[in-house]
Amino acid sequence: MKRILTLLATSLAVAASLQAQELANFSFGRGAKPIISPEIQNDSVTFRLKADYATIVKLSGSWMPNPYGDTIDMVRGENNVWEVKIPLPAPEIYTYNFVVDGVAVNDPQNVLVQRDGTRYLPMLMVPGERTENYGEAKTHGTVSHPWYNSKILGFARRLSVYTPYGYENNPKKKYPVLYLLHGAGGDEEAWISMGRAAQILDNLIEKGLAEPMIVVMPNGNPGQQAARTLNIPEKQIDWRSEEFRDAYVKSLCTEIVPFIEKNFRAIAKPESRAIAGLSMGGGHTISASILYPELFDYICPLSAAGSATPEQLATLKKAGVKLYFLACGSADFLFQGAEEMHAKLNDQNFTHEYFVSEGGHTWANWRLYLNTFARKLFK
Repeated sequence: MKRILTLLATSLAVAASLQAQELANFSFGRGAKPIISPEIQNDSVTFRLKADYATIVKLSGSWMPNPYGDTIDMVRGENNVWEVKIPLPAPEIYTYNFVVDGVAVNDPQNVLVQRDGTRYLPMLMVPGERTENYGEAKTHGTVSHPWYNSKILGFARRLSVYTPYGYENNPKKKYPVLYLLHGAGGDEEAWISMGRAAQILDNLIEKGLAEPMIVVMPNGNPGQQAARTLNIPEKQIDWRSEEFRDAYVKSLCTEIVPFIEKNFRAIAKPESRAIAGLSMGGGHTISASILYPELFDYICPLSAAGSATPEQLATLKKAGVKLYFLACGSADFLFQGAEEMHAKLNDQNFTHEYFVSEGGHTWANWRLYLNTFARKLFK
């Protein structure tokens, strides 16, 4: 019994020690001021980092002219807290990190983090008209992660599915569906993490600016069952081979769409289906509309890495499309392709909307596009 009590006392002491070490990350002595980072103050924002042994600390942010190379020096202050105050960037969601003696470091004080593939980056959300639908609404939809079985790709695969506020409370109501596709390097969580899709839809629906809809966000990497955060081994698939040409797009249209219409209260009609995607997902959007021209009445390629022939567009036009929304940034490296697609659509007298924004191949544009075209769906 004495031995048991001794072991118990030792375990409690170790636990207390570990807790003390854990708390030490958030407290720097009695009466010490908490470190707040980032801190927005009217027309400025301040970033802070406690780095006791650092010799040089810099700030890197996506709002800078060269987000991949520009930095701003930070100044060491009291208690080795490094700090820099800068003018507040224009309203948008930005990412940033610190560079401590040449090593990229995330902000330990910022709980707002987004995942871009294998990178985690702290977020700075600057309030304003541009971002008013990127924050939390008063009413919220639900994001779930169902799995579907793909015979085409050979394994079960994970989806992200947004259902609007009120979906659970009205079991007889059916909804239109938007299939929302990510770009290269993303996965089924990209539009949720970086695209703020749930927040945008919550806000638009709450304000009466968009129809309540289901949003399905698949994983566009045919060798993955799910996001890499689930640590599931991947298959090596040669998408250039004849066997796997358009395999993901075929799975999307012949497996995912039926799965959603069987397992969710989805309206199974072309006029209640929309498809949109960015970059690689824009290419998938174009391919899906060409291979299955009567499946979707709303088609939205965004900064698309893909195109179509005049004959394919003529077939799609004949099938009938309620909205063709083509969007790209004027500084995007794929802008010339968007211009050519716009010209082809004009040559076919194919009614469409061509939305050109400033900026390049960035989530700032893709959030803007979703916030724009979602209002036009299913009207």
